[in-house]
Amino acid sequence: MSHRALAGACTAAFLVLTTASATAPTPSSAESPSGTGCFVAGDGFLRARLRGAVNLDIDWKNADMECAGGPRPPRKDARHGIRVSIGGPLRGDGRRIRVVFGIEKLREGEAGEGLGTNVTLLFEGEQRVFATRGDDKCTVDSVTQQRVESLGATRAVYKVVARGFCLGPATSLTQGERVFLTSFDFAGRIEFGDDDRRANLEN
Repeated sequence: MSHRALAGACTAAFLVLTTASATAPTPSSAESPSGTGCFVAGDGFLRARLRGAVNLDIDWKNADMECAGGPRPPRKDARHGIRVSIGGPLRGDGRRIRVVFGIEKLREGEAGEGLGTNVTLLFEGEQRVFATRGDDKCTVDSVTQQRVESLGATRAVYKVVARGFCLGPATSLTQGERVFLTSFDFAGRIEFGDDDRRANLEN
């Protein structure tokens, strides 16, 4: 590959990673407090099995994790839902694997079974992104939301516990590689506020 082509590919990968990161929850009041993992109680976790272009068995504990989440922005083809973002331990040079689960249909505090789920895998610091690009490749078998904390008068923190699997791949946005998330279960953190509740009512 020529230097010019290589530079173009790297630029494209960076732009894709930036765009995909923008769709995931950004650090805010919704992010887990520094130094406490997902929850002060210490019961956050993520276990997942990746096969394909990346072969990895994830077993992250609460203290290893960086958590954020909230309602998933409504779309024409999938209204409502929640989005859970879990970042793993830093691996040096700013590298971190982050997994984002977008679970369809759920509103604040609801439980569910057999729900379509979009999964995005971000290899932060490596310019690699894999995405299922839809809710039809992965399924959450069961999910519950438990209110664990209040932030002021209007915001609530929930612990989301879910397990599921994927029958279709997450595909690289730049290289055509594929990763299968054959199984996953997690306990992550999301927040809801009054603005989120109003948006859900409107949609």
